[in-house]
Amino acid sequence: MPAPRPTHATLFLTALRLGCTSFGGPIAHLAYFHEEYVVRQRWLDEESYADLVALCQFLPGPASSQVGFGVGLSQRGLTGGLLCWLGFTLPSAILMIGFGYGVSALGRLSQAGWVHGLNIAAVAVVAQAVGQMGRRLCPDFPRALLAGAAAALLVVFSAGWAQLAVLAGGAVAGWLWLRPDAGAPIPAARVPSGPGRATLVWLFLFAAPLCLLPVLAQVTGRTAWLATGRFYSAGALIFGGGHVILPLLQDAMVTPGWISPDRFLAGYGAAQALPGPLLTFAAYVGTVMSAGPGGWIGGAWALACVFAPALLIVLAVLPWWSRLRAHAATQAALRGANAAVVGLLAAALVRPIGLNALTGFKEIILAFAAWAALHVPRMPPWAVVAGCALTGWWLF
Repeated sequence: MPAPRPTHATLFLTALRLGCTSFGGPIAHLAYFHEEYVVRQRWLDEESYADLVALCQFLPGPASSQVGFGVGLSQRGLTGGLLCWLGFTLPSAILMIGFGYGVSALGRLSQAGWVHGLNIAAVAVVAQAVGQMGRRLCPDFPRALLAGAAAALLVVFSAGWAQLAVLAGGAVAGWLWLRPDAGAPIPAARVPSGPGRATLVWLFLFAAPLCLLPVLAQVTGRTAWLATGRFYSAGALIFGGGHVILPLLQDAMVTPGWISPDRFLAGYGAAQALPGPLLTFAAYVGTVMSAGPGGWIGGAWALACVFAPALLIVLAVLPWWSRLRAHAATQAALRGANAAVVGLLAAALVRPIGLNALTGFKEIILAFAAWAALHVPRMPPWAVVAGCALTGWWLF
């Protein structure tokens, strides 16, 4: 029997506690959520929670943050959803903005050994993510082949248009060749949702910035609008996990020179050591980048831009999930897009991460040791990141 509806304060404080203690990435986050929201609080039953997770795995955006938002939405409407998202996001966002201030105060970082160690930690973490996502999203030869082709194309062509083309091509290839078996049963959905009258409004609010922000940047000539559009586009194109933010933001922010490669990878490495959603890395980028307001205002602005599409698409799709997921073409297109995402992340592992971080034999040995530590004794990512930073300070 479900528990009584929680108050707004209870929703926020429960999510805040999860944001302070949920280490280990999105899959671990979902396990923490299940323990808290289903087992302890009994706000959702098992079936409803499982279907909410399935929906958020299907949509672009950070799945764990979307699940938390959906839980709050089911209890207290839009206000409840925003409070759950804010509580879960706030701890790591504050820490990433603080790290951005610390990095800015230190000035030039290209020669700092601890930063080099963080860059090497990023290699190990992304390599682990490629392996995990590959096993989950490319379990058969056609999808593995699609991921390999996507990676090869993106190593050669690294521009933003190539990333978009590969994702779109993966979806088309999936639609053509990766249809599920005819007659495969699709269980009834039990996603908790409100009325669907505002669906088209939310869908418009999701899509409009993708078209309007680049036009605004062109008309006004202001880099702040251009950066806003790039943060928003990156948030709208994340399939398969938060690690995909790395190649998207790297092309959007490092290529035009708004943030140096050293600072970019140092922030990404530091983000692995924190609880909560990995997308709060965007708050660090907004804090230190030269385009936009910078500082904590820039961090909060970047955070809002990168998370907004994920929350808007949940609001748009939630009432229609049962009908949408019943289409074989939809499932097939998603299979292809997810395989392309694995290729996208694998290409980022080669360039820029590997080429920037693995510049000598000692770096390769440290990266392999960090990767092994994530697998063999199953050390937590924060410990591996801290170890790489200390080793880098000592070695380099």
